[in-house]
Amino acid sequence: MSKKDIITIAGAIIMSIVAGLATKFELNAVLLFVLTAVALVFLAMTVSHATDQLGSRMGPASTGVLQSALGNLPELFVCIFALRAGLDKVVQAALIGSILGNSLLVFGLALFIGGLKNGTQKFQSEPPKMIATLMLLAFAALAIPTLTKELHTSAEGHLNTLNIMVAIVLLLVFVASLTFSIKGDKTIVPADGVEVHAASWSMPLTLVVLAGAGVGAAFVSDWFVEALQPAMKALGINDVFAGLVVVAIAGNAIENLVGIQLAYKNKADYAVSVILNSSLQVALGLFPLLVLMSFFLGGAVLSFVLSPLLLAALALAVIVNAFIVFDGESIWLEGVALVGLYIIIAAAFWWG
Repeated sequence: MSKKDIITIAGAIIMSIVAGLATKFELNAVLLFVLTAVALVFLAMTVSHATDQLGSRMGPASTGVLQSALGNLPELFVCIFALRAGLDKVVQAALIGSILGNSLLVFGLALFIGGLKNGTQKFQSEPPKMIATLMLLAFAALAIPTLTKELHTSAEGHLNTLNIMVAIVLLLVFVASLTFSIKGDKTIVPADGVEVHAASWSMPLTLVVLAGAGVGAAFVSDWFVEALQPAMKALGINDVFAGLVVVAIAGNAIENLVGIQLAYKNKADYAVSVILNSSLQVALGLFPLLVLMSFFLGGAVLSFVLSPLLLAALALAVIVNAFIVFDGESIWLEGVALVGLYIIIAAAFWWG
């Protein structure tokens, strides 16, 4: 185990303990929110390191699938506890915020930083074009319940049933995309973009760390959600903006950093794949899974029915991404434009 791994695991343990004590003694809500957010970041880093060790024993495609499943673990727990607390609007905004954050903010920063350092970056256009196509299909599926409600169609009285049907279809598409990935198709994971290395942890140690980080993420997520509303109230931040920006960025901090680092190292193929696949996994996997789970959690029921502005923001992100990846190359100016669009969208939700 490297020094960096030890520091990360120690940081996760210490910050989780500090967050637990802060919750027990009911410290200032804003301070508690910051402490739990930092603890979540350290736990996400620990999960990332353990997953990398586990994945080094598998093929690159299987590793990508494993990273996508376990990388969203902290965000999944946060959303579950938020739904149990009745914060369905926060969860909904956080999920859309994850897509927007990856597609606009992170992708934009990656193109900007990678472009400044390496000039025009070229990547295989087919992989991101396929991801963009799936994202367009996912958006179309997500838009149906909203249009059903806004247009007052006959199906409006059966929105729960429609939500369940849409969730099942999206999950089936997600499973199909995973199957396509596991077969090792190079249009999903470029062979020259994956760094293959031998595992430096033993299998028992890897499993123990992974299990411990998962348990820690469950507890810290509960404390994070508990501090969320009081902290946002103290800071004057509404629930939608909190979910769209604050929770979404906190839940995806490590994945975001990895994509930007890959672009900086001029590994454009892998950077584009990691960043855009993160959005796709939320749209096809995490969102529909939480919709189905919400019927059994005992709190608020999550719906695909979005506000018109939220739906429009999602459409803009998906369409702009498709145009940018179509030609298989990027410049730093495109990155600036994506970040600018993200800031404008975030500003539109500042007032609710």
